[in-house]
Amino acid sequence: MDTDSINRDIGRRIRNHRNRNGLTQQELADRTELTKGFISQLERGQVSASVVTLMDLIECLGTTPAEFFKDEEEQVVFTEKEYFEKLDEQGNSRQWIVPTAQRFQMEPLLVVIQPHSSLEEDKPHNGEEFGYLMSGRLNLWLGDKVYHIKSGESFYYQASQKHRIENSGSRPAKFLWISTPPEF
Repeated sequence: MDTDSINRDIGRRIRNHRNRNGLTQQELADRTELTKGFISQLERGQVSASVVTLMDLIECLGTTPAEFFKDEEEQVVFTEKEYFEKLDEQGNSRQWIVPTAQRFQMEPLLVVIQPHSSLEEDKPHNGEEFGYLMSGRLNLWLGDKVYHIKSGESFYYQASQKHRIENSGSRPAKFLWISTPPEF
């Protein structure tokens, strides 16, 4: 196993343990006296941690080195109790319905946007995004163009321009959202 693979594996394990504990990157950074940026880079396998830093992270994640490095059997089925949910200030919900998706090519989420609110604008990035609207109505902004999506319709786009999803309706909008590569 080369250094890049080791860094990605350690990063994935940190992210998985952090998510299981319901911690944000900032909360883990505060506990370990590291920066959020370093935690983010570490989880993506872009940097490596010293042994002392890694041991501190493992302790702050409430596990042991043996448990942390234990080989994981590839999980195929995920239950609702394993989902990781994040709520924003407006009450919008994002559920990572495959909690270990960061190590795969796609990242599926179940999203609920409250009436008359939107998700934050996403800057252009590499990748593609797909959504299927299960209930409600959405407006999808791609650059300066807006698309109106109704329940039962889907959308697909290259994420190479700024984009934003909003619910201008009077009831919550629920949709399945899949992006590649994983962003979380």
